[in-house]
Amino acid sequence: MTTARIIENDRKTTQSGKAKAGRWTLEFERVAPMRADPLTGWSGSGDTNTQVRLSFDSKDEAIAYATRKGFDAHLVPAPKTTLKIQAYADNFR
Repeated sequence: MTTARIIENDRKTTQSGKAKAGRWTLEFERVAPMRADPLTGWSGSGDTNTQVRLSFDSKDEAIAYATRKGFDAHLVPAPKTTLKIQAYADNFR
């Protein structure tokens, strides 16, 4: 049976906006291990499911899709972010 991860997109650390935060992505876990190509040395696999990423607006939509298609899915929530609030003058103390 195919296993999928449902990941909550979080805000990137290099961006201040929250435009794409709160969206969910469904991606498939690797079934076959990576193997080195003997000619080039590059790693590769015949498993093409790992190239598929589906975006959803809510967690419920992603879970409903995985259930409807018969995938085993597990949720990966975004880590909680904490703000360190300080004054600019604190940099010079």
